[in-house]
Amino acid sequence: MALKISKIGFVTCLALATASVALASSQTANVDNIRMIAADDEPGQWMGPGRTYGEDRYSPLKLINDANVQGLSLAWYADISTNRGVEASPLMIDGVLYNIEPWNVTVAYDAKTGKELWRFDPEVDRDKGKHACCDIVTRGLSAWKGNIYIATLDGRVIAIDAETGKSVWSVETFDPVWPYTITGAPRVYDGKVVIGNAGAEGAARGYVTAYDAATGKQLWRFYTVPGDPSKPQENKILEMAAKTWSGEWWKSGGGGTVWDSIAYDPQLDLVYIGVGNGGPWPQKYRSPGGGDNLFLSSIVALKADTGEYAWHYQTTPAEEWDYTATQSMILTDLKLNGRVRKILMQAPKNGFFYILDRATGELLSAEPYVAMNWASGIDMKTGRPIVNPEAHYGEVPVMVTPGPAGGHNWHPMAYSPQTGLAYFPVTEMYMAYSVNPDFQQTPGNMSQLGISTTGYDLTRKAASDYAEKHNKTWLTAWNPVTQKEQWRVPYTQRGSGGILATAGNLVFQGTVNGTFAAYSADKGQKLWEMPTQQVPMAGPISYQIDGVQYIAVNAGWGGGLAHSTSAKSLGFPLSEFPRLLVFKLSGTAQLPAIKDKGPELVRPEETGADAAKIASGEQLYADYCSACHGERARGGIKDLRRMSPTTHEQFLDIVIRGTRKEKGMASFADLVSEQDAKAIHAYLIRRANDDWDSILKGE
Repeated sequence: MALKISKIGFVTCLALATASVALASSQTANVDNIRMIAADDEPGQWMGPGRTYGEDRYSPLKLINDANVQGLSLAWYADISTNRGVEASPLMIDGVLYNIEPWNVTVAYDAKTGKELWRFDPEVDRDKGKHACCDIVTRGLSAWKGNIYIATLDGRVIAIDAETGKSVWSVETFDPVWPYTITGAPRVYDGKVVIGNAGAEGAARGYVTAYDAATGKQLWRFYTVPGDPSKPQENKILEMAAKTWSGEWWKSGGGGTVWDSIAYDPQLDLVYIGVGNGGPWPQKYRSPGGGDNLFLSSIVALKADTGEYAWHYQTTPAEEWDYTATQSMILTDLKLNGRVRKILMQAPKNGFFYILDRATGELLSAEPYVAMNWASGIDMKTGRPIVNPEAHYGEVPVMVTPGPAGGHNWHPMAYSPQTGLAYFPVTEMYMAYSVNPDFQQTPGNMSQLGISTTGYDLTRKAASDYAEKHNKTWLTAWNPVTQKEQWRVPYTQRGSGGILATAGNLVFQGTVNGTFAAYSADKGQKLWEMPTQQVPMAGPISYQIDGVQYIAVNAGWGGGLAHSTSAKSLGFPLSEFPRLLVFKLSGTAQLPAIKDKGPELVRPEETGADAAKIASGEQLYADYCSACHGERARGGIKDLRRMSPTTHEQFLDIVIRGTRKEKGMASFADLVSEQDAKAIHAYLIRRANDDWDSILKGE
């Protein structure tokens, strides 16, 4: 449902929108403010990351519906050459589908036939792969007046000519001191390209920037964490924020990156940004005297023209559990207590579902959508969580839920005005948090969490065993008015994808079972499912051409949830490469058969390393490898207990010399020595042998 404006303005916009549509035939990707505001008048288009400015990911199309979805099948597909996570939602504008792949390679297709029209490779610096906490992913792209806009992992915003695929302008966005990356989709509002960044796991100081869509000139920048108080703050509101910090936080960076969700209300002319976690994670290392640490884990409203602060709501004061507020923000109107309110809804990591007045930031309601023990509720008088003091951990591990992946992560939420329900994947997850007493801050180093995953082995094993038994995940349909779950669909493990809701009473989601599925939006009944040879994690889109409705989704396993501490196998073979999949009723395309899985697992021989060397390797692994490859090497994007003999032989070349950086594994020679790498290798071989029977069972 597109955001509404005044009646007079709406009539004017309708007339202008008609003119904009007419112009579209003479200019490729001719998206502008008027056309986006009137997006519901062009239901066959998908012109922005969430379709509308309100980011509801709801399609008014209903040619595919609950009565005929059983006839859905593949129309066409395109292989994606880099075998890493694919999290982006494409765009479809005036017959052209625009997609973005790992390493930010951008491709235009004929949306009806799948014919490739052009391909743009920004040649991202492969060494930036090691700064990406959660894979070399991107979550989308935007369009404006003939250009396609992308934000690259290595920090550039690039305008691409939508017709030719050639670069129009490019601008660098990073402060070189901190290990920033960009994984979120840029948004374009009224001629301004708005982008944040990632890097709070490296303690990077967060900010969001607006650029002129025509020229790339910087228009404004808003920092989410205050700077050195001995110097003038970049804007006045940061003087207030600085009072919520203590110690020398500006030397630690602070975190608070805006790495995903951004939304816009054209009537209020406000841009809403979701702010991430603190860096380092334990508050004692970034703000030893306590404090709320604004604007960590906050929703912040900014004036679109100037970037000036309007209001904020902090979901998790004194955050130290990686409870970001970067998850999907949806803008719509709801009738609450007999009054229609302009609201913003969000289900962030901390486990509460929030309804805010998007004009003022007033908290209207907040209720848990998942089990939690870090807080017992929200004090509606103050708007603050009622925090369990025991959740603030020290050196002894403390089991907390939700864990750092959150009750809901980046996977896009959808809202259907037809059913009045919000749809998103939920995870009940437990983790033992503890402070690393030997932590030393090193600006520019990605490993800046400040937590420990070693020591207190019996406590950690008990927590791990409990988590294995109690972790669970499902797709929820949530009623934001009653703050109650309407229905749920359980899954065997986390990793299922983002959501598309349609007027055909359908909800589409890629599943961790390697399928793409459709459920009835009102009751959650599974109506259709197709094997995809991959996990379609991205948010799907829908579009219409020549009277035919299509559903498109990127399918490629990877990203943060593939970096899971769980080692459980997916249980099915993956295709050699990820794919863009496009469906329609009575489609005739077929996926090729999966190639042979390759050689069987070979148990590695022990290296003869002594206990001290293996202990050193364990600590080095925890510091530099566990974020991508799983705690204690169990699981992860690549389970290193399952390395082939060839990979064992090439281990030093891979880690020190970066021979696989094209695949996202950059050299770590600036962080570990060759002797360190040998210690890590010895530890991994020991872990493989310790778990060999379980590995053979796919665990």
